[in-house]
Amino acid sequence: MRHATALRTALSALLVVGAWTAVGPATASAAPVDSATSAPSAAELPASAALLSAMQRDLGLTEAQARTRLAEEKAATALEPKAQRAAGAAYGGSWFDAKTGKLTVAVTDAGKAAAVRAAGAQTRIVEHSAAKLDATMKRIDALSAPKGVASWRVDPETSRVVVNVVASKQGDNDVQAFVAKARKAGPVTVERTAEAPQTFAAGTVGGDPYYTGNVRCSIGFSVHGGFVTAGHCGRAGQQVRGWDNSYIGNFQGSSFPGDDYAWVNVGSGWWTVPVVLGWGTVPDQLVRGSNEAPIGASICRSGSTTRWHCGRVLAKNETVNYSQGAVHQMTKTSVCAQGGDSGGSFISGDQAQGVTSGGWGNCSSGGETWYQPVNEILNRYGLRLHTA
Repeated sequence: MRHATALRTALSALLVVGAWTAVGPATASAAPVDSATSAPSAAELPASAALLSAMQRDLGLTEAQARTRLAEEKAATALEPKAQRAAGAAYGGSWFDAKTGKLTVAVTDAGKAAAVRAAGAQTRIVEHSAAKLDATMKRIDALSAPKGVASWRVDPETSRVVVNVVASKQGDNDVQAFVAKARKAGPVTVERTAEAPQTFAAGTVGGDPYYTGNVRCSIGFSVHGGFVTAGHCGRAGQQVRGWDNSYIGNFQGSSFPGDDYAWVNVGSGWWTVPVVLGWGTVPDQLVRGSNEAPIGASICRSGSTTRWHCGRVLAKNETVNYSQGAVHQMTKTSVCAQGGDSGGSFISGDQAQGVTSGGWGNCSSGGETWYQPVNEILNRYGLRLHTA
């Protein structure tokens, strides 16, 4: 019987990244929360020692600052949908401002700013609405991007779509042609990035969470009947084996490129639990929901290779141009990752955020990592997050 190992292996990449009180219903498709947006005191906010330690290490905070940040981010996460409704068609995006500890909402109409401030957010007047920027993204998504173009995203702070070009490739004719077409699509700014992104799957290494063929990846989050993970880790129908090489289930759905998500059914003595495991080094934590953290919020990731690292949400709605093809609507973070971490959990407090897709750099020198938002995966396959 594998009952003794299931909590470590059946969903052993449900990776521990701390806890704070849930701000909404357990299922991912829940309606926006309209609860009070004032932050609880840092003393009232439960957080594991491991989470606080990781935030101190990776974000340069003291323990008291980490506790305060978690409280402020919880309030900002609850406020974001309410502030967006207050802005209406003038909504230009939003982000968490770590300096003030508040949510900032971009608006194109100064007349809407008062209503947004009344909801509890700070405001900034910008030129373009989120709807216009999203439309620009769709036009650029329709283009064929060369390898020298790393990604493109909506940036609410500058009210532009930012196209990231690999620095060593910025002079290539194909890259310059793509940038010229992108500029015609709408308000675009071009920035340079050090490296091209790549996925974080890895070859077989004994004793790690799950395998398909000769690829090792990490489990994301439990859903009723299985778990979610990255699409580039396997195709629909492929078998999945656990760390002990026993059969877990099969990929029931998988999409990559275009998207990077998949789900695997669980059976044969394995079962799902609403837990992010600590790998024997940090306490296990319960998963309580999937309320989406704003840009600027702290976030943590753990995977079968590098375990646990923290950083910030840098951008949302970013298209990442892997060598295999572009993946849309990704979230970019300052968290590092390495081969084998693909599919693993991104969590903000006790709220599931997404599954690790790819990035550049490593956990020795640093880098950036993208994740596929978990709510999109749940909605695509009609899954229900397993929550405590």
